[in-house]
Amino acid sequence: MIFTDALIQEDLEAIRRCPKADLHNHFVLGGNRQFLFDHSGKDIQPIKEPLHSMDEMHAWNSRNTGGYFETAEGRRLLIRAAFSQAKEDGVTILEIGEDVWGLGTFFHGDIDELVDAFEVAHREIAPEIELRLQIGLSRHCDISYLEDCLSHFWGCKAFYSIDLYGDELAQPIENFRSIYRHAKSEGLRLKAHVGEWGTADDVRRAVECLELDEVQHGIAAAEDPSVIRFLVDNHIRLNITPSSNYLLGRVPDLKSHPIARLYRSGVDVTINSDDVLIFDSDVSKEYLRLYQCGCLYAEELDDIRRNGLKSVY
Repeated sequence: MIFTDALIQEDLEAIRRCPKADLHNHFVLGGNRQFLFDHSGKDIQPIKEPLHSMDEMHAWNSRNTGGYFETAEGRRLLIRAAFSQAKEDGVTILEIGEDVWGLGTFFHGDIDELVDAFEVAHREIAPEIELRLQIGLSRHCDISYLEDCLSHFWGCKAFYSIDLYGDELAQPIENFRSIYRHAKSEGLRLKAHVGEWGTADDVRRAVECLELDEVQHGIAAAEDPSVIRFLVDNHIRLNITPSSNYLLGRVPDLKSHPIARLYRSGVDVTINSDDVLIFDSDVSKEYLRLYQCGCLYAEELDDIRRNGLKSVY
């Protein structure tokens, strides 16, 4: 009742006081705006109108974050900003992590140093949050390069999941099968970005090929009833980021966002931030926006919120 009342009253601060999960957060662009301004002097403003491509997003990133954070100290500041943002927004489960290439670039190739950077920030800023540490893979990278980087991550019990992101068309999903088989043997939860730019068939093929537990985005699945049924039958979770989808031109508006069809068809969906600094998309605002535009009812949004907080094991 507290959460639904907060939505109905459009009380953003009350929404923030309710526990929620953020399972699709790229910490590099997922930090608290005020925190970064206070510690760096960088006044990073979000976009206001939809972009037309990922290239435009990368251009925004270059203009607004640029080289300032591309140092070991800058990377640690971004990590701390992500915990500050989650704490302010009432996030109680936060899934974030470093791309494998970042190990050598920012942490001297020392996996313990990388893990410690996240755990120290976690402990000092928001120890009440459940941290789920993730291994990130860029889809455009050569497989042998990724395998070499991953050799430093395998066996480290600090990690909860693995995620593949970047250009969906960079190379066939099948190229990553061996990496995901190894990740599964390590006990990691298997995730990948798919169905943001691709098709419903791409979503199904990625789930089958990589044996995914969760899909980041996956909204293209709404185009095919058979893929929706496949996701339901196989208990595949979609971690959706509505404002990101709208501001990257993947949906015409939030009212018609496919999350409603997916949820009402029985798909396991969650609502997440993606890149707060670009999209002004903290999780509480995402819930409120979906309610205000009439995409989902308050009771449906509360069900999604509670579902995100449930254990998946």
